[in-house]
Amino acid sequence: MTTTISNSIPVGAADPASRMAEIVSPPNPSKLSQLAARYRGATVEDLDPPSALSCHPTDPISHALLSAFERDYTHLTVISPTNRALLGYLSIPHLRTLLAEGKVGETDEVSQAMVKFRRKGRVYKVITMDTPLEELEMFFNGEGVQGGGKQEFAVVTDERRRFVLGVATRTDLEEFARRRPA
Repeated sequence: MTTTISNSIPVGAADPASRMAEIVSPPNPSKLSQLAARYRGATVEDLDPPSALSCHPTDPISHALLSAFERDYTHLTVISPTNRALLGYLSIPHLRTLLAEGKVGETDEVSQAMVKFRRKGRVYKVITMDTPLEELEMFFNGEGVQGGGKQEFAVVTDERRRFVLGVATRTDLEEFARRRPA
């Protein structure tokens, strides 16, 4: 069974160093200061994001489901088997919907259900361990980023985008804010 999913997330230019972390519109200063007061200098590293769990586009969907279930993950990154380049991601809730609707089967390849990152002519927001949490919240809300739109998770990389260090979710951020005293 073959299914094409049109969802794509922009992830950058062909030359990674050329336009890293470009933000199309500057954030609203009053909103940014309000969020800065809420997080008081905390960064993504303070969320202690779990390591990213990756699969290959040729892996069977059943393998990806089992891996995600074993670690209680909602998103898996999909990487190239040859050079470990980040190709996209697999949303487990969305995958379950596709399975229930019969659009994909457990023996199909992950490539049939993954959301591919669009690379050509687009810039994406680089999220690192040093990214302030107020910027992460704005990213989740789709504010100030080209091709904006609400996001449920962020792939955390190093500054040069060579290594996937982890995945931060909107739920991680909300839980951190709830636990942190005012």
